[in-house]
Amino acid sequence: MAELDIAALANLLQEAAYTEIMPRFRNLGDGDVRMKSEAIDVVTEADEAAERLIRARVAEILPDAVFIGEEAVAADPSILDKIADAELAVIVDPIDGTFNFAAGLPLFGVMMSVVKAGETVAGIIFDPLGNDWAIAEKGSGAWLCKPDGSQEQMFMRPSQPLAQMIGIANTGFFDIDTRRRILSNLADVRLFTSYRCAAHEYRILCQGHMDFAMYNKLMPWDHLAGTLMVQEAGAHAARFDGSPYLPHHTSGGLLIAADEDAWQELRDKIFTV
Repeated sequence: MAELDIAALANLLQEAAYTEIMPRFRNLGDGDVRMKSEAIDVVTEADEAAERLIRARVAEILPDAVFIGEEAVAADPSILDKIADAELAVIVDPIDGTFNFAAGLPLFGVMMSVVKAGETVAGIIFDPLGNDWAIAEKGSGAWLCKPDGSQEQMFMRPSQPLAQMIGIANTGFFDIDTRRRILSNLADVRLFTSYRCAAHEYRILCQGHMDFAMYNKLMPWDHLAGTLMVQEAGAHAARFDGSPYLPHHTSGGLLIAADEDAWQELRDKIFTV
């Protein structure tokens, strides 16, 4: 098995962004945006072109890896089943925040995770507009890598009292009764939001700007890189039942907080699913 070259993987996300994504930003033509499952779930020509480029480069860098891209899975859902048994897998979201991208909002990213034998061992989130990377390798911390080559280690901020917490709460995939209950409970925190872009939500968590994040729908390209990153930044992350979030999971919810006590308080008082 090829040795993991995190820098090469990071650079290919930048190449995809500047070759296929940024030239199309605020420049999409008629027919370049198509609906997938619903009106807020869209795909663009940029997503598909970027995924093709990334796949080709990954085949050169890690020829033994199973490649799992969001758009490939959209075309053939059975590809998703390969994660559980793959010795090595590379999982990619070519544009996380496609709804924002298609709307001309500068809030999207390119995400990649590397899974070895069922464990996430690396995660990269590239911001095309900031031209920088958030990178984590298991056991090595979470780092913000800037275009001038400098690096800054990232840490979750210490837990706040519940009434002062701010965070991400993505409630859109709950049934209506659960959603109403959680939204009512969220009145007890200081502020909550959703940027419709997990790439940036994970980055601001790691940089100490928020206290928690909650997601219900778990697709691996959205959450594997970021979950490893927040854990390396000191966070406690688990599914709603307290069990670890693993690469093959697509359900069970995900809650992230600064530490286990804060996680439990949020689970007991806010996210009563």
